[in-house]
Amino acid sequence: MERQLAEKGLLRAGSAGQADVVVLNTCTVTAAADQDARAAIRRTHRENPYARILVTGCYAQRAPQEVAALPGVTWVVGNSHKHLAAEIATSGAAAPGDFVPLEDVVLSSPAFTVIGDIFAHTELIAAPVFTGDIGEKTRPNLKVQDGCNNRCSFCIIPSVRGQSRSMKLERVIEEANALVAAGYREMVLSGINLGRWGYDFQPQQSFAQLLRTLLEHTDIEKIRISSVEPMDWSDELIDLAASSPRIAKHAHVPLQSGSDRILRQMHRKYRPWHYSEKIRKIHEAMPYAAIGADVMAGFPGETEELFEESRSFIEHLPFTYLHVFTYSSRPGTPSAAMPGQVPVNIARERNRVLREMAAKKNLEFRRRFIGKTLEVITLQSGDAESTEALSDNYLKVIVEGWHEPNQLMKVDVTEIGDEDLLAVAQEEISAFSI
Repeated sequence: MERQLAEKGLLRAGSAGQADVVVLNTCTVTAAADQDARAAIRRTHRENPYARILVTGCYAQRAPQEVAALPGVTWVVGNSHKHLAAEIATSGAAAPGDFVPLEDVVLSSPAFTVIGDIFAHTELIAAPVFTGDIGEKTRPNLKVQDGCNNRCSFCIIPSVRGQSRSMKLERVIEEANALVAAGYREMVLSGINLGRWGYDFQPQQSFAQLLRTLLEHTDIEKIRISSVEPMDWSDELIDLAASSPRIAKHAHVPLQSGSDRILRQMHRKYRPWHYSEKIRKIHEAMPYAAIGADVMAGFPGETEELFEESRSFIEHLPFTYLHVFTYSSRPGTPSAAMPGQVPVNIARERNRVLREMAAKKNLEFRRRFIGKTLEVITLQSGDAESTEALSDNYLKVIVEGWHEPNQLMKVDVTEIGDEDLLAVAQEEISAFSI
């Protein structure tokens, strides 16, 4: 969207307070995300009452009238028309407080069909990746998949992102090569349900096939895989991730709960024993890999006994970090009407227990690397004293001294920090093995 706005003649402002147009890309995965979006809109309007505010993203898709009622909002554009956001923001057609009804925006594109406020994309619509200032972002995301065909009982995402759809293989290669040409060395493959990339093609393709093609037809030096559902970690994918030095040793495998009963109520498509088997295979293939999971506390029906079942299950798996969420009821989802809603204070306490466990696991993982050598990529420019970097296995590393961003290097770990590792540079890596 930033590049599209620039192509329309707009310049990036130093802050929202100095801008004529402010674009807010929103999330709606939890009630807290909605609240954060509303607070940002109000703060922007308070600081800059003359700015025109365009709100897009999942909250805009789910509740356009609710967003449009907020002071200062000029346009509300759902995900279905996000690719037109720059055109809408420079059209001058709307007045403050208006929202753009989905059926009134351009409907001639063959890539989507609008039925009221619901959209059904038939392909992934995405602007070319932004190959801007490397000093600002050294690990760009390449979004190759959007939408989800799963219907987890707690999740609002399918209704605001639509059906699963994939970027064509040729386009992925083109975008990855554009990143390489721009000087990027690591990229993150992302998607809402990334492991289902290619399932919507005829004939069907696989995520492992995408990775192999990227390795064969691009010179990107490091590919990091974002979140992939447990049952999509095929033996082929695990073997490929373990064997290629160009794929980061990092597996994020959403769990949500270690209780079989809760997983069934969540409408998740695996059982705890399926999940633990996948984690065992990943850990055996990549013993030093970062392994993380999304975990939810306080799902409806989660008794103390079931929470303890989940906690114990998580404790016995080789996780190196956790993303812990407190359950948040989303309007229209099946879980919102389920009996046994857990009081917020209890859910938050369970969240705390899980986060403390995650911190302990992460500390134990980091201790394994004292005196060891790690491959890292430097992030934003540091100062004379230190530079922040990220290891191949997803550890934050503070490297002694100033180093340019986007440098691949080997470092020797000297000690543990509060949430990171401290290290000294050994050598820069001109390129990984192709």
